Amino acid sequence: MFGRRETTPPPERAPQSPSTPAEQPRIAPRSPNEAIKPQVAPPPPPRRIGRPRGGLLATLSGLFSLLAITAVAALVALFVLAQQANAPGPLTEDRVLVVPRNSGMGDIAQLLRREGIIEQPLLFQAYAVLNRQQGRLRAGEFMFRANASIKEAIEVLTEGHAVLYTVTIPEGLTSFQIVERLRQNEILVGEIAEIPPEGSLLPDTYKFERGMSRQQIVDLMRRSQELVLAEIWERRIDGLPLESPEELVILASIVERETGRADERPRVAGVFVNRLRRGMRLQSDPTIVYGLVGGVGTLGRGIRRSEIQQPTPWNTYVIHGLPPTPIANPGRAAMEAVANPSRTNDLFFVADGTGGHAFSETYEQHRRAVARWRQIERSRGESGPTDAVDPADVPEDDPALERQGALPTGGPAPAALVPVLATNPADVSEGTPLDPLANRSFDLDSPQRVPELEPLPGELPLPSATPAAATAAAVPPLPPPRPAQ
Repeated sequence: MFGRRETTPPPERAPQSPSTPAEQPRIAPRSPNEAIKPQVAPPPPPRRIGRPRGGLLATLSGLFSLLAITAVAALVALFVLAQQANAPGPLTEDRVLVVPRNSGMGDIAQLLRREGIIEQPLLFQAYAVLNRQQGRLRAGEFMFRANASIKEAIEVLTEGHAVLYTVTIPEGLTSFQIVERLRQNEILVGEIAEIPPEGSLLPDTYKFERGMSRQQIVDLMRRSQELVLAEIWERRIDGLPLESPEELVILASIVERETGRADERPRVAGVFVNRLRRGMRLQSDPTIVYGLVGGVGTLGRGIRRSEIQQPTPWNTYVIHGLPPTPIANPGRAAMEAVANPSRTNDLFFVADGTGGHAFSETYEQHRRAVARWRQIERSRGESGPTDAVDPADVPEDDPALERQGALPTGGPAPAALVPVLATNPADVSEGTPLDPLANRSFDLDSPQRVPELEPLPGELPLPSATPAAATAAAVPPLPPPRPAQ
């Protein structure tokens, strides 16, 4: 109507369900030729542009990778290093090597290479550093075994014991003689500042490493003496006539010089203790010698009559009581003997011909023992004793000798007494016929006898003299003289 054209609405399309795919329009080929031609591929989808990676993450990733590679390489290197360090070394035989003091790790490695113990000094140093042993390498004298590996060489220098040497100081030497012995030792080094006080050194066998100084040995001997003396002084018996440890050392030095027999030391100490208790002079021959030579050596001869009464601070034939200082350095056994002497009434002793002494309680018994010793000397063709008083040199007009009768065994005694006629078997000059170690004939398990005492001129024979004379052939022969070395 009115010339308008009605338009019909398009038909409504049914809604497509999500499950049904949309129908693709069919492309009708325009010709058979086009139908057999391949279709053009659709263009690729647009490339998705991602966010750029951060710098920290990349750094950490690279670092972890580097650490992993380094760890693997280190493990391989350690394995190879351990194999080479445990491989046998080039040394063909055992060798002693001296590592100087103040040597560094590099110096020690080069020394080992020069001596043919190792071949690779750098490997030695690396192994020592990795095992934290570089600060423990010691100086000294060491024994390296044949074919020792680098590991074994380091163990020797850090944990092994250095080669030890010994120096033996016999009992009864003076401090001067001990210092001279140490100076003659070629392994010790350095000088001794001063001669130690007499009696301050403990005789013993001491071990030391090469390079140790002589002064260190002296200091060690002094410390040992202090410890031993304190221990012995605490264990002394009650009632000793000694007021201090120093007096114990003085008396022990006299005992040490009087006898070299270990079984006699307590009895000899008992004689001197009994004399001190009675107020008697000790009258010990070694004190005369010390007063004359000052501890430098020995007389090498008998004591002259004029020297018996020659006043010196140490001559116990003249002074009362103990000398002012020791006359030697006593050993532990002598100090133990003085701290615990034998409980006897003995006041005298003289050599008995077997390397020991005959002990007596009275002067009359002592005279007989002296006469017996004279017989032994004559039978052996020996001269007078060395560094000892000869009975013939004792002044006859000395009122203190009391040659008539026995001395009292109880109560106070005269201040002066007869001399103790004893030889000095513990002569400090080793190698002499008086060296007690040279007497090989005495056996403690087989007691030996000496000839019976002949009556002195003007005396009646003893009751046992007649039977002894009748059986003189049955008496065992005397032991031979000590061999001279």
